[in-house]
Amino acid sequence: MARRDPRPPAAPQEPSPEGSRPSTPGWRRWLRRLLPVAVVVLALQTVSGQIPGLDQIKPVVADGELAWIGVALLAEILSMSLFARQQTNLLKGVGVHASLGGALALAYTRSALSISMPAGTAVSAAYAFQRFRRWGASREAATAVMIMSGVSSFVALALLYVAGYLLIFLASPVSTWRDQPVLTLAVLVVSAGTAALLLRHRLRARASLTIHGPVDEEDLDFLATAPDPTADGAGRPARTGPVRAQLRRLGQLLRDVATVAESMPRRHRTAALGLSALNWLADLACLVAVAQAFHLPLDLLQLGTIYVAAQLVRQIPITPGGIGVIEATLLAALTAAGAEPAAAAATVLGYRLLSCWLVIPAGLTTWTFLRRADRRATAEPATAPEAGPAATGPVPAMAAVPATATVAAATKAGAATS
Repeated sequence: MARRDPRPPAAPQEPSPEGSRPSTPGWRRWLRRLLPVAVVVLALQTVSGQIPGLDQIKPVVADGELAWIGVALLAEILSMSLFARQQTNLLKGVGVHASLGGALALAYTRSALSISMPAGTAVSAAYAFQRFRRWGASREAATAVMIMSGVSSFVALALLYVAGYLLIFLASPVSTWRDQPVLTLAVLVVSAGTAALLLRHRLRARASLTIHGPVDEEDLDFLATAPDPTADGAGRPARTGPVRAQLRRLGQLLRDVATVAESMPRRHRTAALGLSALNWLADLACLVAVAQAFHLPLDLLQLGTIYVAAQLVRQIPITPGGIGVIEATLLAALTAAGAEPAAAAATVLGYRLLSCWLVIPAGLTTWTFLRRADRRATAEPATAPEAGPAATGPVPAMAAVPATATVAAATKAGAATS
């Protein structure tokens, strides 16, 4: 499932005031390198007593049902396809038409980059940004598509968790409230808030927005001479620190993305959220099928709860693709739910093989095909394209966003889909 993104050319970056990029202190570079290793070692240490030996896993694997493994493989392929369709739907919403085959190749390539490389999430986001630009999206539209894709994936995962818990609560409200009162209250509050927001959005969409009275010359003069809210009393721009400046740039970027989202037809936003939910469900089906193949004595509700917990842990991009952390989390949760250690280990290995490790060679293969297609397109005689909505972007009113801010914001949002 494409929740994850050879090193592409680096995106253009804004030069620093001194004209050169500041160097990162050596201790920070070593910290970035050692932190993932320390996290993996700690995660494995916590489940060291639950990891069975190969002699215990082999009989479980030999007794597995190949039909369920085939179902798991098809579910994971469907998951990748649903993510590609989400991308093409969002691109279509900003006026860019991309083929499903190209989007599917990009999904596998991004996943392989995100899993196999240090800082893979950032590299995956930068590669997707460049690919969207090559397909004709403006800088603002490409940024909006990446951020909206990540937000849609995270919101869909949260809604699936809330929906599943509500089903449990409706099935046995008394026992659920007695066992988990705080969590039940939180889910009920989130559900009521979501329903209120949806109702408010529908009412506002029906209300007509009007301007009372014409705009005369006095109004225009006031708007032209209105003071800058960022200026101090002397009329000079207020001095801001680096943190406040970064927050201001991020806020402007999010406002620009909101502008694109508002200009996008509602059907594309709704479809993106629905495809994201189906994407998660297909990946969950892969885990359920592998569990059935190795005869895990857990029901769908237990597996769904464990799956959501593992995916929430995965949103913290400590290791590429969550390698080590996801395996430890799944193994600990499955054994705690009552599964035998050998069957739980076989299930974790099977699921991660299909959803993560096999994606690396597949993604490198699709990256090769994309590179060849780029070379063929470059070798063709170039014709001067006419300016159109695909080249200029659907929302020309948005301000240009520096590439560094684009990639940074998309990286944060892409962690939900990686």
